[in-house]
Amino acid sequence: MAIRLATHDFGGPGTPLLLLHGAGANLVSMAAFAREQSARFRVVTVDLRGHGRSEDGPWEWAAVLDDLDAVADELSLGEPAVVGWSLGGMLAALWAERHPACPMAVSVDGTPPPGRPDQLDGLDPAQGQAELDRLRAAFDGMSAMYARPLAPEEVEAAVEGQRAMARRVGAPEDAVVEGFRRNLVTRDGRTWLRPSPDVLGGLRTAMDTLDVIRVYREVRCPLLVAVATEDLPEQKPFQELYAAYRRGFEWRLAEAAQDNPALRVVRVEGASHAMVAERPAELAKLIGEFADES
Repeated sequence: MAIRLATHDFGGPGTPLLLLHGAGANLVSMAAFAREQSARFRVVTVDLRGHGRSEDGPWEWAAVLDDLDAVADELSLGEPAVVGWSLGGMLAALWAERHPACPMAVSVDGTPPPGRPDQLDGLDPAQGQAELDRLRAAFDGMSAMYARPLAPEEVEAAVEGQRAMARRVGAPEDAVVEGFRRNLVTRDGRTWLRPSPDVLGGLRTAMDTLDVIRVYREVRCPLLVAVATEDLPEQKPFQELYAAYRRGFEWRLAEAAQDNPALRVVRVEGASHAMVAERPAELAKLIGEFADES
């Protein structure tokens, strides 16, 4: 059964467009990007299940796509275009696979995290596994914050961290803080951060097991994949690992593009995984041009 999702309809002319956020974010985090798109499309943003103001539910790709089908039906979107960032980009590709009549799908750096040594181009397998273990331990540490209530001083420290991140990428500070606070819930007088540990665990498993290159090969509607070329500051301690993963992923992606004429790949030079905040106008132009070609 589909989960009830919170949505925001920005309006706008032209083709309906579902805009999907990344893991741990919500529809507020896509607002600036949505406004760039609403000059051309009727843009609808959503809180994915387990995020923001949407209901919780097990994270399974088919079930999440059912959620989005329900949103499209409820808002009379017909067969919308879909643009997603990060986790949302993976969903955009899966939506395109499910909906071959989709007018356009765009994955903005919708790349699962590295998970296996064979994905790492140029790293010795033993070294690659050691780096993957180190990365997994870092993810486990981040996940621990979702498994316990946050003290008021931790919330305020996190808010200041969000402001610093916004300044770094050039995003509006107040909007970034609003997005962070949207993922906070209060239970029994204590504050918790969404997504819940159960949803987060399901997310990690789903991304670990997703063969997104296979999806890119199978999609038959126009699909644009925009890939980052720079590390986030949080990725720099794993610079060698991410460089090897990026090389291997781009090599497999280029092969998929050769096999599938519906797939177009663009490297966004100088952009990191946070490109929706760093380059909203540039991405809007890129997506508009792709829509004209599709």
